[in-house]
Amino acid sequence: MNIFRLNNDALWEGIRDWSLKAGRSAARPVLLMWYVMRSDKTPRKDKLAIFGSLAYLILPIDLLDAHRLPVVGWLDEAVSLAVLIRKMSKYITPETQAKAEAQLDKWFPEYTKYEIVE
Repeated sequence: MNIFRLNNDALWEGIRDWSLKAGRSAARPVLLMWYVMRSDKTPRKDKLAIFGSLAYLILPIDLLDAHRLPVVGWLDEAVSLAVLIRKMSKYITPETQAKAEAQLDKWFPEYTKYEIVE
């Protein structure tokens, strides 16, 4: 378990760097999964699944190369994250959402919420 903690630090740095490039909207589901993974209420096997999916998202290794296949190359990561969120949605709590939003506010302080006027 000690190795798992060390990798969490490297994963967090990768998530931060990836998020700052990708933007607030793309970073939100990634942060939700990060905080679900860090929760004591999430079972270990699910934590490992989240860890693997997030690592795949931020690592430079791809099954489908985004440089050769621009649209298709991003699909494997998007599908991986979408499937992960669907499977782990039972662990997303208001507390998890609040933590993710607080972190997004730190990374993207210039963000303002817009209202749709009908």
